[in-house]
Parts: sequence; C-alpha cells; structure tokens
Amino acid sequence: MKRVALFAVALVLCVADASLASDNNNFGPWGYDLTARDTSVKPGDDFFEHANGAYLKRTVIPDDQPTTGGGRDVYNSTQEQLRTLIESSAAHPKPGVSRQIGDMFKSFMDEARVEQLDASPLKADIASIDAIGDTAALVQLLAGNRGRFGRSFVVLQAYADATKPVSSLYIGQDGLGMPDREYYLKDQFKDTRAAYLAYVTRTMQMLARPNSEKAAADILAFETKLAEASWPAEERRDLNKIINPMTVSALQTFAPAINWRSYLDASGAAGVNDIVLMETTAVKRLAEIVVSTPFDTLKAWAMFHTTDTASPYLSKRFVDSRFEFQEKALYGVQSQRLRWKRGVRLISSTMGEALGRAYVEQHFPASSRSAMEKMIANLRSAMATRMQALAWMDASTRREALSKLLKMNVMVGYPAKWRSYAELRIDPKDTYGNVQRSSDFEWNYQIAKVGKPIDPQEWDMTPQTVDAYNGGLENKSVFPAGLLQPPFFNPKADAAVNYGAVGAIIGHEIIHGFDDQGRKIDADGKLRDWWTEGDAKRFKVEADKLARQYDAFEPLPGLHINGKLTLGENIADLGGLVIALDAYHASLGGKPAPVIEGLTGDQRLLLAFAQAWRGKQRDDDVKEQVASDPHSPQKFRVIGPTRNIDIWYDAFGVKPGDTNYLKPEERVRLW
Repeated sequence: MKRVALFAVALVLCVADASLASDNNNFGPWGYDLTARDTSVKPGDDFFEHANGAYLKRTVIPDDQPTTGGGRDVYNSTQEQLRTLIESSAAHPKPGVSRQIGDMFKSFMDEARVEQLDASPLKADIASIDAIGDTAALVQLLAGNRGRFGRSFVVLQAYADATKPVSSLYIGQDGLGMPDREYYLKDQFKDTRAAYLAYVTRTMQMLARPNSEKAAADILAFETKLAEASWPAEERRDLNKIINPMTVSALQTFAPAINWRSYLDASGAAGVNDIVLMETTAVKRLAEIVVSTPFDTLKAWAMFHTTDTASPYLSKRFVDSRFEFQEKALYGVQSQRLRWKRGVRLISSTMGEALGRAYVEQHFPASSRSAMEKMIANLRSAMATRMQALAWMDASTRREALSKLLKMNVMVGYPAKWRSYAELRIDPKDTYGNVQRSSDFEWNYQIAKVGKPIDPQEWDMTPQTVDAYNGGLENKSVFPAGLLQPPFFNPKADAAVNYGAVGAIIGHEIIHGFDDQGRKIDADGKLRDWWTEGDAKRFKVEADKLARQYDAFEPLPGLHINGKLTLGENIADLGGLVIALDAYHASLGGKPAPVIEGLTGDQRLLLAFAQAWRGKQRDDDVKEQVASDPHSPQKFRVIGPTRNIDIWYDAFGVKPGDTNYLKPEERVRLW
C-alpha cells in the first residue's frame, strides 16, 4: 500500500527536456510549444486537447514507462544527469560519500555477480522465517522489517506531532501487496488479482516451497481479509479521523490482539511511549486477523513479501518475475527499464540527499533560485490580497488565514544543511546487503527523531526530485531544484508562461495549506479549528460542489474520478491557478500585457498551465490512479480548474453550449 510522508501533500509530477527548445519539446522563442495545439478543438469543449492535442497524437508512450509527457521528460533528462554524476563517482571515487555512491552503483551494475549469486543472498532471511515456531515470534520478526526486506500489517513512521512541536511515531494500516484495497474487492480488478495470484505462486515455486499454489491462494485470501478491514483511501485523508494521540498502554487496551510494547521494541522504537494511531478500527482489526490466521499462511505471506521486496536486487529470474506483475500487470508497462536507470533510482532512494548535493552544484544556478524566490514572494502577496478581499470570510478567520500564510516556511532548490551518510556501510560486492543496511540506516535516522523538536529546515524530498510538496503539520512548502526546468520554469521564457506553469505549482502548494484538510491546521502546524462556524459551512458548500464536478469526470468508459479522494488536490489546482493569474496581473505594474503571436497574456498563461500537464497514460495506470491516488489524471487537472475561472471564459470566448461551460453560479469560488 502506497504511503508518502504523512500529511505532506505532493504535487506528483512525473514531469520536458531541460532546454527551452529541444528535439522533443520545441518551446519556441518565448517558452510555449505552439506546435502542440489542436486548434480544431474548441477550448470550451476540451481545453486539454486544444492546448495539447497535436502533441498527444504524435507522442508514443515508451515501452518501459506507464506514462509520458512533460514531467516524465524532465525526469528522464534529470536521470541522465544523475547517471553522469554517479558514474563519475564510481570511476574516480573520493573518500566519503562519493565513494559510497560509487560503490553502491558498482554493486548494482555488476550483473554477472548478481546472476552468479542468484537466490543465495535471500536464503538467510527466508531461513529466519522458516525457523520461527509460533505467531507471536513471527509478529516480532515482522516488526523488525524496517531494516530488512519484507513488510508488516502496520506501518510505522516518524512525523511532526499534531499538538506539539516534536516528532511522534505514527502507526497506520499496511499489509497489502497490491496498490489499494479496491484491487481485492472490486470486479474491475479481477484480471489484476489473477495476475497477482500467479506472481505469488511463481514466487513460492522459486523458493521451492511445497504446495505453492495452495500457499499463494491462502496468501491472497489473507490479504483480502486485510483489505476488507482497511479504510478506503478517501477516509485516510481526514485529519480528524487519522490523528489519534495515545500512549502505548492505551493502544494495548484498544487493540489487545498483539503485544504492542514488544512489537515497538522489536521495531527499534524501544522507549517510545506516546504514539499517534491513524486508521483506528483498521489497525485493531488487522491485528486480530493476523493472530487468527493459520500460522503456515502467515509464514508463507512473510516469505513472499520478503522475496518480493528483495527481488529487484537478485538475479534476472526474480527481477523478471516481479516485473510481470508489479509493472506489466499493474501499469501496462511492456519492457523492463535499463539497468542503469534502476541503479540511479536505487541511489536516489538510499543516498538521495548526497546525490542531490552533487546535482545542485552542477545543474542548479543561483540565478534560478533567486528568480524562484521572487516569484514565490509575488504569489504569496497575491494570495494575501485575495484573502483580504474574500467576501465569504469573516474577519477572525481571515486573521488566522493570513497568519498561516505569513508563517509558511517556503524553501527552494535544496536544504540549508545536508544529511550525513558517514555511518552507512557500502560494499561494492554486496548489493543485497547494501540495500538492507540502507533501509536500516534510514529507519534509525527516522526513529531517532521521535520525541525531539522538529527541524524546520529538513526536507522530505531530494533536491533532484521533479515535484514539490506542502509539509502539512510543518506549515511549509518545498520546491526542489529538479522541478525548476522547462516547461515549468525558465528565466528566458515569457512571464505569462512561467506564471502559468511554475506559478500555478507554487500556488498549488500554498493552497494546500488551505484545502479541505490543510484548513484544519493552524499557523504553527497544529490541528486546530480556527474557522467560524459560518465560514466553515460556506467553504464546505463550495468544496462539495467541486467534488461533485470531479465525480462526473470519466477518464475511461465507466471509470469515474473519486471527487472526495481527490478534493484536496483539486482545490489546490484551482486555487493555485487563480493566484497565479492574480500574481501575473500584479507583475505587469498596471501596464497591459503584451500580445505575442496573436495570444494575450491570459491566453498564454492558461495555455502554459495546460502544457505543463500534457501527457499520456496507459489505461492500467489510469485505473490504479483513480483507485488509490488523491491526484486526478492529467487531463482533468487542466479541465477541472479552468472551467471554474471566469478569466478562462473571457480569454477563449467560451460560451453556453460548449461541453465544459459552467454557468457563473455553478463555478466553484473558494480561494
């Protein structure tokens, strides 16, 4: 089950080549790809197709990707840059982190040695499971999986406390091998379930386990019970439901099926007495299911997940078997990524900040950081001006909102201080051990935070990440260097283009502090209701209206977006674009916007917004996204916001009768 940093709301771009004009993305002399448009499509009928239709027709999704588009192109070009840095570390290692990066990459790229070892690195972990004699001992082993391969039925994570300025240990539901509970319970995923069952069976056969088919069927039946007990994705968004501080003793009383003190001690959280329970009833039920499940099934389940998570670092037969399900069946990907690409991803996931430090030194000029900081200041000013003018907001709520905006910590490019990896041991001949030690190193780093003051300068993304996030309970927004490339940001581009692309992204992250969940958090990052009753009601009316709009969107025949699951992201998309328009207008200093190639400033900004989201997805990827992802598919991240903004109607002459026309009273007006 996927889980990002708790309450940190990412933009999620997999997001154009790093030059303003390139073979794949001709952004022209002022930053917009005019050849991408399909002007035969009326803007009011389908603005996504109008802005990107020609690009979509000529673009093919590569066999090794679930999607393609602007964000994916930036990601790919950044991976090439990272590869050069990593290979330099491997070829000319210097003492310290450079050698660690080089040795980790060497170990992974030594495919001949990996093939020779085959399953031997896995044997000790499987044997340790096999040697266990009862459920209680097995639960203890599952607790220790933070530093090993495998998984447990709950997830542990250190994050900002909702009531005081320290980190706390959060406990939430886990245990599923497919992306979300819906995969176990809905008929639309029956083919995926069959592919999962085949994968589990193959895995048990590769481990030479007796009765592999029965073991696989038992594992699927066990996980189906876990899925039935798990909370749906939209419920897991509700901060009022998932933030439940308690002591370990209170947790024991609430969910007595397992010994939680022993579980936490085995996980490395010895001495932690105060926790935050997330999906309350789910965690209680999951523990009950575990202890009531036949012991042989639990052992088989533990062996399967240990092998599944270890497979990327074993021989080709394990890698290929995992690929058949985890990428081909789930997302429709047709071919395995090249080994170097997987190696770069491994380095980013284990020593990402060290690699990011080298990346920004070579690929992120100080001028880009300065320009971004200026734009962020303009967006914050635009947001403050808009807050002060909101007719539906009472004075007391407005004061609190402005205070939160003023206190929001915004960081650009890279962190103010860098993590040390000095204690991480890397062996150039031991890929499996390197990944285990990296996992253990990361967990020790995280658990050491519990009970200690929050570090406001710490990042939850690496500098090379092509994305951005709002830190939720930390009241901060972060914009990594990897994001700050065309088509999102380029100092040579027209201002309207930058405001429509990165400006809307900045606005998006700011608005997350005030979306349907972010509005529950105050200026100091605490969960507190700072709204008047009337303002909260008025906000909910508009938010519900937006959710209903997205419920009606149909990315694939019969497949509708979940408006409640995606509400926070949809509010952020809409509000981010609104304040990007405001900030652009303010930047003109009272002068009219220039007309470029027949396009007004508003037209260019809105087209750039649509261009930033251009892309194609495989159907299976869309299905997974709609089932479990709080972000709407790309097309609807363009259509949904624009049809609620009056300026779009004026800019493109959208009239009644056009497919996406909304009457003025039907348009959502929040931030």
